[in-house]
Amino acid sequence: MVMNSSNDPVRIQTQIIHGTRISSVVPGRATGENKVHELTPLDLAMKLHYIRGLYFFRAEAVQGLSVHDLKGAMFPWLELYYPVSGRIRQGPDSGRPFIRCNDGGVRVVEAWCDDFSVDEWLAMEGCGGNDDGLVYNQALGPDLGFSPLVYVQFTWFKCGGMSLGLSWAHVLGDPFSVSAFINKWAQIMAGTARSQPLHVSSIQNYKSAPTIPKSPLSIKRVDPVGDCWVTASNCQMESHSFLITSEKLDQLMKEILNPSQATKISEFEALSALIWKSLSEIRDDLGPRIVTICTNSPQREENEPPSNAMEFSIVEPDFSVSKADVSDLAVLITEKRVGEDEAIRDLVQGDNGEGDYLVYGTNLTFVNLEEVNVYGLELKGQKPVFANYRIGGVGDEGVVVVCPGPESGVEGGRGGRLVTVMLPEDQVVELKNVLQRDWDLV
Repeated sequence: MVMNSSNDPVRIQTQIIHGTRISSVVPGRATGENKVHELTPLDLAMKLHYIRGLYFFRAEAVQGLSVHDLKGAMFPWLELYYPVSGRIRQGPDSGRPFIRCNDGGVRVVEAWCDDFSVDEWLAMEGCGGNDDGLVYNQALGPDLGFSPLVYVQFTWFKCGGMSLGLSWAHVLGDPFSVSAFINKWAQIMAGTARSQPLHVSSIQNYKSAPTIPKSPLSIKRVDPVGDCWVTASNCQMESHSFLITSEKLDQLMKEILNPSQATKISEFEALSALIWKSLSEIRDDLGPRIVTICTNSPQREENEPPSNAMEFSIVEPDFSVSKADVSDLAVLITEKRVGEDEAIRDLVQGDNGEGDYLVYGTNLTFVNLEEVNVYGLELKGQKPVFANYRIGGVGDEGVVVVCPGPESGVEGGRGGRLVTVMLPEDQVVELKNVLQRDWDLV
């Protein structure tokens, strides 16, 4: 199953998605006067990045559901997640951003696709992995005080099926928060949501280290962006997704792993090593030798509000990656990565939140979303037939996101992987060729 966001499919999508309607949904009850949601240093480090989630459902999952039904569950939902309905403000003295919980609401987008069914869309090269036209593309600013933090788009297909596209400002929280957020909406609509409120932890008062901290290598400062929270890439970036079935994944693990190695290697680490080596061959080992690894935090609590809690670390080899064995690279990722969360917090806190940074794509970045419950979003008891997450605002070194594959949503499914790369467009074609030639993957 090949999904590539290039050329004709993108043009087709922008022409056939039509009838767009935009409205707002606010919490069912007023949040209260002067309530604010303070942003942590890691939140602020992610302010130029965006998360784009996309789910596809066949007709039986949405038959009989109206827009009124879909919106109706949002009122109690947004009562729980009230910061999501807020708007960015900046301290009058410090300039440090925070969220004013003013019940400005989330934007709801309705759109139609009369020319394709869900299955036809997913089968068309480029459309399964590309979200153009199905996820509302809106960044924060230039009027920050009026910019919604979240857009939810429902697109209806000719077969009666539907896609749900979610555009989420990363400053709110990471992909695990996004998944928990949208899954809670479906639970409320189904009447299965637990009634307890979210567990809100007190905001930590982060302080810079008393000595000059080591500069983190997984983040870099960029030129000030002002009130328009976007950063331009130096080259044209392209996205490509490819599906690895559970059978193919088992085969790859047997080919990659060295039986004599004692280190336990996960599927994410093996796939990251494989793509790292392939890209190093394409790049002739030029550019940053360091890679960034982004993984889930083991301290994440159930029923917590949105937050940026993923952990960032770096791996810096002292040998040629293009000439290394994939198994050796996988061991390096597993055993030798160095955490940088504290250094990132110190850097951002030292700027009092006034600096602008790039995290994803500063180095080639591997994002582990294997544990994200993307197939936990159920409508009328039906799981999505396909789901994917992407990262927006990526730097020139690119990002590789590893998500659960569609098999994870099937009863008894063993769980393949969906790998999405966001890279300079000339490197995407070369990567596809290398993966096809060496691993029969694309």
